[in-house]
Amino acid sequence: MRIPESELIINPDGSIYHLNLLPEDIANTIITVGDPDRVTHVTQHFESIEVSKQKREFKAETGYYKGKRITVISTGIGTDNIDIVFNELDALVNIDFSSRTIKKQHTSLNIVRIGTSGTLQNSIPVDSFLMSELAVGFDSLLHFYNSDHVQHKDISNALIEQTGWIKEKSDPYVVSFDESLGNKLKSDQVINGFTATNVGFYGPQSRKLRLAVQDVELNEKLANFSFNGKQLTNLEMETAGIYGLAKLLGHKAVSMNAILANRATGEFSVNPEKIVNDLIVYCLDKLVD
Repeated sequence: MRIPESELIINPDGSIYHLNLLPEDIANTIITVGDPDRVTHVTQHFESIEVSKQKREFKAETGYYKGKRITVISTGIGTDNIDIVFNELDALVNIDFSSRTIKKQHTSLNIVRIGTSGTLQNSIPVDSFLMSELAVGFDSLLHFYNSDHVQHKDISNALIEQTGWIKEKSDPYVVSFDESLGNKLKSDQVINGFTATNVGFYGPQSRKLRLAVQDVELNEKLANFSFNGKQLTNLEMETAGIYGLAKLLGHKAVSMNAILANRATGEFSVNPEKIVNDLIVYCLDKLVD
């Protein structure tokens, strides 16, 4: 079936609407970062760069690291941007732009998020690496898709019950990482985690400046949540959306977090740039290993 122009928007130069990328511009291994400036923090380690494009907050560079072709792309902050980036990355490899039809042969991308995060648990040290084996989304993104089959409803129902989640908030959804890709990135340097993806940085993560929050005990409730021994470990703003859309679209995704803050102890990294760069190099080497 032909996809209408209003649904698949292609720029006059043949590139996808928001990302401004052509199908040949991207590799099958993708690294996502939130900050556009962080793209070059990754690609500074490449031997060569063949593509460099930017439109709005979406900056992408494709090049070679130790002989492996990798694309690095910024998503901006939040799962609303993840919806754009992941649908358009998928379109670049799985839709024929000339005929506007879905390709018969599916291409699966390997996608690694390298991001920053704050932990809820005082036992997790600042400046550590954490891999999100599970993620719970407090946004509503996945509820707009036919997605029940990729969700862990038993875990989200337990979280709703244990935290006294109010009905005015979107029901949480829980999705897992891709285990095969995760195994490539695991080591004794990495903590295995269960990540909470928030819809904002301040109130949704219980930060108070001038506005009162609805539930002053929310972070404590999240830290104390337990399901079959699994506890929530950290807070950020993209992982659950990444995992949900990756599974629905048939891609492999893992989120790697540099822990910059400990919300339980009030600590913040004294050298955040170093720990982020250390995580970048760690991930790059694991991807080519």
